[in-house]
Amino acid sequence: MPGAGRQREMLCFMPGVAVVPALLVGWSSAAFIISYVIAVLAGHVEPLVPYISDTGTKPPESGIFGFMINISALLGAITMYIRYLIIEKQNESLRFVRSSCNMFSLCIGLMGCTGMGIVATFQELSVPSVHDIGALVAFGCGVVYITLQSIISYKSCPQWNTYFVCHIRMLISVISCISFVPMIVFASRISMTKIDWTPSEKDYTYHFMSAICEWTVAFGFVFFFLTFIKEFQRVTLRISTEIHEDS
Repeated sequence: MPGAGRQREMLCFMPGVAVVPALLVGWSSAAFIISYVIAVLAGHVEPLVPYISDTGTKPPESGIFGFMINISALLGAITMYIRYLIIEKQNESLRFVRSSCNMFSLCIGLMGCTGMGIVATFQELSVPSVHDIGALVAFGCGVVYITLQSIISYKSCPQWNTYFVCHIRMLISVISCISFVPMIVFASRISMTKIDWTPSEKDYTYHFMSAICEWTVAFGFVFFFLTFIKEFQRVTLRISTEIHEDS
């Protein structure tokens, strides 16, 4: 039976690929949390919702933040490329999305990863304009990428995805998109660049609201890629080819 052959291939081949999004999720979460803990313990930021970049501005956390975020950007790019290849192979047996749309989604995602690299390399207080551009590209392209991937996921149902996973992805995308807009709006109203905020200061409310939205979007990305792990366990280029031959 075609299903039985597909099952055997999935079990023996996929674990090596599924580790990529798993590593991305774990590494990125660790990057945020470790730099935050070190920055708070060193007294460089207030513990109540600093910007993510604020937790990686001063040594020693700046070195850890830069290194780990650059690795996260690389892992993100690899995950996106694997996802692109999987969709291309799935399209061979059941065409559900245009190849140009799949390529556009990949390009947007890679731009977001480039923005992450810029954020990690050009620190907030050293080159603020370049850092801010990188953050805008990373978050902006990120929310577009996960939205496009959510739409593609729906188009692949029920052959390649369950509707439950699609609903989860779309929910994360909607929350991230909704959070992205006030993040930019509130950040644009802040009149100074600093990392050690206190509630009594001018523009603190704008900073606080923008930072909450930033953390929401960032972990939205983390949870979105978490949904790729199970899918990567089921589907590979070899599996797609085998399904095409069986059909």
